[in-house]
Amino acid sequence: MTQEMQFKKIVAQYCSVKPEDMTNDMRFREDLGLSSLDFMSFLGELEDTFDVELDEQDALKVITIGQALELLEELQ
Repeated sequence: MTQEMQFKKIVAQYCSVKPEDMTNDMRFREDLGLSSLDFMSFLGELEDTFDVELDEQDALKVITIGQALELLEELQ
């Protein structure tokens, strides 16, 4: 499984969109409906799954799936 698909499967746990239907320009709040609490839980799960540590200020600037994937790549 690619890192991107693994990432999208984690996102799918917090919304009703299937991983294969997600596009990189989808926004976490507006398009996927994640609440602030969902988003913070999602970030924690990302840290655990990919063994990275996210800076809260950088994480809060992330709006789309594509931006989150770029940040994840930078941290690895």
